[in-house]
Amino acid sequence: MSQDEIARNAIKHALKALRKRHLLEEGAHAPAFIALSKPILSQGSEWKEKAENLELELQQCYKAQSRLSEQLVVEVAESRSSKALLQEKEAAISDLQEKLTQTRDECYELKADLEEKFKALDLVLSENKEIRAQLEEITIKAKNAEAENKMLVDRWMLEKMKDAERLNEANALYEEMVERLKASGLEKLARQQVDGVVRRSEDGAEYFMESYVPSQCKHRIHAHEGGCASILFEYNSGKLITGGQDRTIKTWDANTGNLSRTLYGCLGSVLDLSITHDNKWIIAASSSNNLYVWDVNSGRVHHTLTGHKDKVCAVDVSRVSSRHVVSAAYDRSIKVWDLQKGYCINTIIFYSHCNTLCFSMDGRTICSGHADGNLRLWDIQTGKLLSEVAAHSSAVTSISLSRNGNAVLTSGKDNIHNIFDMRSLEVCATLRAAGNRASSNWSRSCLSPDDNYVAAGSADGTVYIWSISKADIVGTLKEHTASVLCCSWSGLGKPLASADKNGIVCTWA
Repeated sequence: MSQDEIARNAIKHALKALRKRHLLEEGAHAPAFIALSKPILSQGSEWKEKAENLELELQQCYKAQSRLSEQLVVEVAESRSSKALLQEKEAAISDLQEKLTQTRDECYELKADLEEKFKALDLVLSENKEIRAQLEEITIKAKNAEAENKMLVDRWMLEKMKDAERLNEANALYEEMVERLKASGLEKLARQQVDGVVRRSEDGAEYFMESYVPSQCKHRIHAHEGGCASILFEYNSGKLITGGQDRTIKTWDANTGNLSRTLYGCLGSVLDLSITHDNKWIIAASSSNNLYVWDVNSGRVHHTLTGHKDKVCAVDVSRVSSRHVVSAAYDRSIKVWDLQKGYCINTIIFYSHCNTLCFSMDGRTICSGHADGNLRLWDIQTGKLLSEVAAHSSAVTSISLSRNGNAVLTSGKDNIHNIFDMRSLEVCATLRAAGNRASSNWSRSCLSPDDNYVAAGSADGTVYIWSISKADIVGTLKEHTASVLCCSWSGLGKPLASADKNGIVCTWA
C-alpha cells in the first residue's frame, strides 16, 4: 500500500472513534438534559410574558428614542442659531472695542488740544496784562504829548518856512550832484566793485548767476483751475512749483513748460508755498486752516499741521535748517512748527493779522508784514517783538529777503515797493509805477537772485520790473489777461515766472 492510502485509512479510523465517543457522551448527558428541560418548559409562560413586556418596553424605548432624536434635532438647530448669534455678538464686541480705542485716541488728542488751548489762554492773559499796562503808559504819554504838542505847534509853524527854504536849496544841490554822478558813471562802477567783493564771500555763491531783464513770454501754461496764488522755484534747479485754487500742487519743467508731477491731499485752496533748501519737503498754506507737508520723492503727504483757527495765508522755512517752519493765519496768530516732530512749538498772537512773513538768514528772527501796514521783527525763541516800522500806508502784501539777508523788500496795497535795511530798518529805496496796482492782500513780488531787480504783478495783468540802483522801471511784460497774483525769479538767474487769477502761469525769458 502507498503512503496516501495508509493516511486515508488512519483518518477514517480516527473519525469513527470520535463518533463513538460523541454518542457515548450524548447518552451520558441525556438524563441531565431532560432534567434541565423540564423547568424550562414550566417557566416558558413566564418568560413569554416577560418577553411581551420587554417588547412593549422596547417599543416605548423606540418611541422615547424618536422623541429624543426630534428634541436633539431641535436642540442642534437652536445650538447653531445660538452659535451664529454668539459670533455676531463677538463681532459687535470687536467693533465696539475698535470704537473704544478710537474714542480713547480722540480723547487723548482732545486733551492735548485742550492743554495747548490752556497754554494759549495763559499766554493771551499775560499778554493782555502787558498790553493793559502798556496802554496805561501810552495814555499817560499821550496826554503829555498833547500838552507838548500844543506848545510845539506854534514853534513848528515858525520853523516850517525856514525848513522849506532849506529843502529847496538841498533839492537843487541834490539834483546837481545826481547829474554829475550820472555823467561820470561812478555809481555803476562803485556798485560793480561792491558786488565783486560781497558776492564772492556769500554762502552758495557757486550757484549764483547774474539776472537779466526778461522781454518776452517763453511759455504760457494753464496750470490750475480757478486761479494760482503761489509759485516758487526749487533751489538751484529749473523746476517750477505752483499751487492753486483747485487744491493741487504741481511741478513743471520751466525750460519746456511740461508738467512733471501733481501732488494731491490738500483740502483747501493753496494760498502760499515754501520748500526746504534740500528740496525734500514742500509746505503749503491752505484755506482749510491747515498746513500740508509733502515728501517730494514719494509725492505723499508726510505731515498735516493743525492748530490755526482760520485760513493760513503765509508760510516759510528756515534757511539755517529744514526743521523750523513759520506760518501766519487770519486768526491773528503766527506759529512756529517743528517739522521733524510735526507740532507747534511757539505761538505769537497780535492784534493785526499777518499777510506775509519770512525767516531771517540766521533763522533767529521772523519778519512779518501786517494789515496795518507795519513791518515787524520777532524773536523765534521767545516770541517777543524786537522792532517794527511803518512800511506802508495800507496792508503789507509781500515780503522778500535779499540774497545776503541785509535787505528786505516789502510791497503794499498802497502800490508802493520799499526796500529796508534789515539792521536799521531804514528805507533804502522806494519803487512805484503809475499803472501798478496790487490785486489782492497776498500779491507776491520778488527780488532777482543778484538783488538788482524787483518784479511785481499788477491788477491790469502787467508785470513790472524795476532796477533797484536806478529806482526806475526797466521793463513791462504783458501777456496775462487777468490780475497777476504772484511773481518768482529762478535762483539760476532766469527765467522769471508769474501767475494770475485765471490759473495761467507765464515764464519770461
